[in-house]
Amino acid sequence: MPDQELKELYIDELKDLYSAENQLVKALPKMAKAASSDELRQGFEEHLEQTKGHVQRLEKIFQTLGESPKGKTCKGMQGLIEEGSEATKEDYEGSVMDAALIGAAQRVEHYEIAGYGTVRSMAKTLGKDDHVSLLEETLEEEKETDEKLTGLAEQINTQANESGNEQPDEASSRDKKKSRRVA
Repeated sequence: MPDQELKELYIDELKDLYSAENQLVKALPKMAKAASSDELRQGFEEHLEQTKGHVQRLEKIFQTLGESPKGKTCKGMQGLIEEGSEATKEDYEGSVMDAALIGAAQRVEHYEIAGYGTVRSMAKTLGKDDHVSLLEETLEEEKETDEKLTGLAEQINTQANESGNEQPDEASSRDKKKSRRVA
């Protein structure tokens, strides 16, 4: 029965998203900690709370399906988080590190947008209207987050470019101030 196969795929895709969101709940605090921009740090912290809501919506969908959300690891998100983590281990500082974090975060958002768009379409086809509205709500939040990151990137990339054009004594003076703050 084709409808049953699509439902199985739908559940599998939801499990993948559930895993992805839970991985993100663990990764966002690390990204917030690595950010030097207060606005970016706050954005990561806000998205963490939003992501916890995404997990709850998915749990609600699984409850209505009578299915467990567990049992799958989202390898795509695992890879995206790993790449983002590598960026935090580079020698980037200040706005350059923030630009790297934004790049990693936007790749995550685009991955989630694709995933939620896919399951929303499946839910629609399966006649799961209550799921469609929950998935649409999450999809819209993911798109808004991506737009906010794009706006921040425009500011932060400009700052990163300007800091790269500083004269050597200006950069070393800034680095000395930064190391005093860290110590």
